[in-house]
Amino acid sequence: MESAKQEQHATHALGLAKTGLLDRFFKLTEHRTNIKTELLAGLTTFVTMAYIIFVNPSIMASAGVDHGAAFVATCIGAALGCFLMGLYANWPVGLAPGMGLNAFFTYTVVGEMGYSWQIALGAVFLSGILFMIMSLSRIREWLLNSIPMSLRFAMGAGVGLFLGLIGLKTAGIVVDSPATLLTMGSFGEPTALLAAVCFLLIAVLSHRNLFGAILFSMLGVTAVGWAMGLVEYNGLVSMPPSLAPTFLAMDIAGALNLSMVSVILSFLFVNMFDTAGTLMGVAHRANLIDDDGKIKDLSRALKADSTSSVIGAMVGCPPVTSYVESASGVAAGGRTGLTAVTVGVLFLTAMFFAPLAGMIPAYATAGALIYVAMLMMSGMAHIDWEDLTDTIPAIVTVVMMPLTFSIANGIALGFLTYATLKLLTGQRDKVSISLYVLCLIFIAKFAFL
Repeated sequence: MESAKQEQHATHALGLAKTGLLDRFFKLTEHRTNIKTELLAGLTTFVTMAYIIFVNPSIMASAGVDHGAAFVATCIGAALGCFLMGLYANWPVGLAPGMGLNAFFTYTVVGEMGYSWQIALGAVFLSGILFMIMSLSRIREWLLNSIPMSLRFAMGAGVGLFLGLIGLKTAGIVVDSPATLLTMGSFGEPTALLAAVCFLLIAVLSHRNLFGAILFSMLGVTAVGWAMGLVEYNGLVSMPPSLAPTFLAMDIAGALNLSMVSVILSFLFVNMFDTAGTLMGVAHRANLIDDDGKIKDLSRALKADSTSSVIGAMVGCPPVTSYVESASGVAAGGRTGLTAVTVGVLFLTAMFFAPLAGMIPAYATAGALIYVAMLMMSGMAHIDWEDLTDTIPAIVTVVMMPLTFSIANGIALGFLTYATLKLLTGQRDKVSISLYVLCLIFIAKFAFL
């Protein structure tokens, strides 16, 4: 009896010690949160962004990457990014391979430009190194401040439209036409119909704030496809596939090519502005603002994000970046890095569900792509529509990304249009030195490459 009591007291003391350790490390009390809240917030964030473990391998496989290795790389890259953000920056932000950036990787760099996926990974690695250098210096602030707000919003919206076109094409909702270039496919095809159903289901469930709307809609449509004989059941759980096909497979020497400059810059710009916008938005929602109105440990969060891109490239991922879905975890009470660490642990656990990832059909991922694309288009609302010298370059950026099937071309044409209009309308003071330099690089690309 006495020994049982002593054992109970010892267990209780150990629990308090663990709680105290986590409290001190993550500053839970200071942020007015607790372990249970942080764990639930981490679960919430994971479920809202878990679609990436199905979508990213599918996109990477289109570039010739082994699907199983891409699945494991996605989980490991995301987990390591979350651990960095949680343990180093103490921010409640989940990270994973960036949507849009993975499409640029596959459909532009590999598909259109003809580079191998190993060289594309080399470009991701180099862009991550540049992002790290910028995060360690004032270059980041100089470059962030030099790019006009209209172009920053346009880049995000353009990537969204590009992603949407890929989703529509994958689903067969939009098909090629020799007469009109593009035309509508047939909804008589079950894949096109199921993709549309997936998209609409996600939109309805998201509007109703249902937990894990994207993930559960994809799984639901997959189940319907299985019932119709369109999906083959391969099991749910297994040991993770080998990472060997993608681990340290990046070709850095191949990426050190003048023709790859615009690719590296595109990876850098989209990642950098997407990260900055996400982190600043989450910071305000999580009350990570000090008394002077400055964001606490923003520099650490940016360093964690940039380092994650480098690590992601090493395991075989497109740029790993902060996810705006982290706001769902913040809304559930997440305030510290324990939320991010929880997300990371769940990504590692997901590696054992490779058979399920292999079963998710293209029409289910297409529905998710179309929905995410719609969300990314919301940035256009922040553009000044009264000033045509701001509006026109933004529209050029957004429209030319999908029409040229290249994020790099959209950014280049948008920047060149902005600089030209400002100069010819007597507003040269609104064109920064760094923007001039970038325009010269883009002109050289179009003229000589």
